[in-house]
Amino acid sequence: MLTTEEILKKVKELEIKSKKITTHLFTGEYHSAFKGKGMRFREVREYYAGDDIRFIDWNVSARFSQPFTKVFEEERELTVYLLVDISASNLFGTTSGSKKNVLTEIAAVLAFSAVSNNDKVGVIFFSDKIEKFIPPKKGKQHVLYIVRQLLTAEPVGKSTNVEEAIKFFNKTSHQKSIAFILSDFIDADYADDLKVISGRHDVIGIRIYDKMDMQLPDAGLLQIEDLETGKKQWVDTSDKSLRYNYQQYFLKQSELCKNYFKKAGADLLHIKTGDDYVKVLQKFFLKRS
Repeated sequence: MLTTEEILKKVKELEIKSKKITTHLFTGEYHSAFKGKGMRFREVREYYAGDDIRFIDWNVSARFSQPFTKVFEEERELTVYLLVDISASNLFGTTSGSKKNVLTEIAAVLAFSAVSNNDKVGVIFFSDKIEKFIPPKKGKQHVLYIVRQLLTAEPVGKSTNVEEAIKFFNKTSHQKSIAFILSDFIDADYADDLKVISGRHDVIGIRIYDKMDMQLPDAGLLQIEDLETGKKQWVDTSDKSLRYNYQQYFLKQSELCKNYFKKAGADLLHIKTGDDYVKVLQKFFLKRS
């Protein structure tokens, strides 16, 4: 368990890192990637050459005997939800810390990006059940609270149930929102529920995985433990067929996850621990904008 002093230190570190990334990289990209609710009228001003004639305000123009045009602006305010998997499998990691560390940093960066654009942000923490819900709000203090919860969240449930998180989000969000689902997606079937929310909301999956999720090393006899069930067993990693089957299972899971998101019309990003997640996010934002 982290001490209060350690938590405050980590919160400050994440705040500085997230703000730096948000300021230097995502200011324009995030704003452009996610559109507002539409356009709203702002004011009437004199017509200038090149203005769209469809927006000429004929009543005002007739009154002042010269053309005036209506000016519109994007109705920007958005609501962002982070659906964060805190199940036991995310404690695993062999490069640059655990999957949870990477997931926490990405969630913090997305939260700071949202509030810096004056958007609301809320969080749903889940394992095989809903662990905690933080309703959407604006503001720096709200994000710092979210970061503290990201750092200290301890799940009651051990396994993963993405479907449960999606259903809870669907009941909770009453207007179109942006939903980031951050998980290793070690789960069974959530395809139908994903389709439902993707029809109403802008959904982006962020799949975090470790190189040893994908491939076992040739290291002889190893005792491995399933962090979600606690089950332990000895495996001979020098067995080529065992390593091959292990990799094939990972690739099968990856393809399944990819197909779920594709059929739902939602986006899916793959991020490996140790990789530069900032580049992956920036490339995604630029592609969308």
